[in-house]
Amino acid sequence: MHNFILMTDGYKLSHFEQYPEGAETIQSYIEARGGKEESVFLGLQGYMIEYLEGPVLNQRMVDQARRVITNYGLKFNEDWQTILNDYDGMIPIEIRAVQEGTVMGTSNVQVIVSNTDKRFPWLVSHVETSLLRAIWYPSTVATESRDMKKIIYEGLKLSSDNPDAELPFKLHDFGARGVSSHKSSQIGGMAHLVNFMGTDTLEGMMYAEDIYGGDNIGFSIPASEHSTITSWGRAGELAAFENMLDKYPTGLVACVSDSYDIWNAVNVFWGKELKDKILARDGTLVVRPDSGDPVATPINVILKLMEAFGYYKNSQGFKVLPDQIRVIQGDGIGPKELTKIIDTLIHMGISISNIAFGMGGGLLQKVDRDNLKYAMKASNITINKDNNVFNREVYKDPIDGGKKSKAGKLDLIKVDGVYKTVNDNETHKSELMVAFKDGYINENYLSSFEEVRERAKL
Repeated sequence: MHNFILMTDGYKLSHFEQYPEGAETIQSYIEARGGKEESVFLGLQGYMIEYLEGPVLNQRMVDQARRVITNYGLKFNEDWQTILNDYDGMIPIEIRAVQEGTVMGTSNVQVIVSNTDKRFPWLVSHVETSLLRAIWYPSTVATESRDMKKIIYEGLKLSSDNPDAELPFKLHDFGARGVSSHKSSQIGGMAHLVNFMGTDTLEGMMYAEDIYGGDNIGFSIPASEHSTITSWGRAGELAAFENMLDKYPTGLVACVSDSYDIWNAVNVFWGKELKDKILARDGTLVVRPDSGDPVATPINVILKLMEAFGYYKNSQGFKVLPDQIRVIQGDGIGPKELTKIIDTLIHMGISISNIAFGMGGGLLQKVDRDNLKYAMKASNITINKDNNVFNREVYKDPIDGGKKSKAGKLDLIKVDGVYKTVNDNETHKSELMVAFKDGYINENYLSSFEEVRERAKL
């Protein structure tokens, strides 16, 4: 079981003694400082539901934290006992935020955190570790996934008769085994589903259902792996392929085809031996290469399949394989490879309708906080000194540059449809909603997954 007191960086445990005398209220903000022009905001709803809502402290946790922190070599902050006693274990902070799925320019405030009890200004910094972690990861995955959606959509608009219908299933999540934890699989898999509907990361789909509600959030199809093909032996590869067609006589089915010789599989097994059976199906066989050059191989597979099965030209004038056969490339795909494949196919007059893509570790694991330069920084402190209450702007401005932070009481507005961070003493309609206060989630802040998807759509 987690302990809220210990869900932080070790050095923060000493910060309660380090603020100026008379400190009453601290305001901190979260932003994606850069890396890309825009980001998708995601993750706060799950964090509040799992870690912040209701009583999150009990006497056992306080006693455990007192023992652990003392043995750790630091002084225990007895304010935690006061919070337990006075708030029944609720956390006296307020969080204001943009709604989940919001797409906005980077270098803008997304979240404002402040303490609601003047005795505990240190609480704001204490939650930084867990809160920032809960936001940067899903926001980064959702942003990266959405950027690839843009690349795919541009190719579809140029070369497909039904770009909007095809788009939701054009990038499939294969990332469950490539992440560092069960929780990463849940959160990262959920973040990808904001943009697409194809996934084999079941935990991500279930997390989306649990946190946001709804069903039919993600989908998959019957598909082979190397073990289910190679268990037939090298001489039995054709029989293994035919078994896939027999067991799944209708609908979509995917078959990995590079266990031994991808070109023999495409030219001979699929293109000759099983051609009639494929064309007679009420459904689509998806051929999956899984090795070789991630750009050249899938393009050559499409070309070989066109030699074997023929093609027609759609209304856009681009070549399309018969509806019974397609290709998926799930090995070595990233934004650069995706762009190269799509640009090459378009140049060759081949429709993007012929191919789908998959990503694993590159989608869910090869991201970090620096992709979007996520940070949480204090921007204002209220101090009561000799009954004189005043605000002090809080910021850093390193002489070498690069990490200057925002100062003052901040807010977020929209000007002509564009988000803009401003000082909150200006007259404006704020784009930040109260999401959480003193142990309670604002029900009006919560979104369904469909609402998140709608905000993040292209």
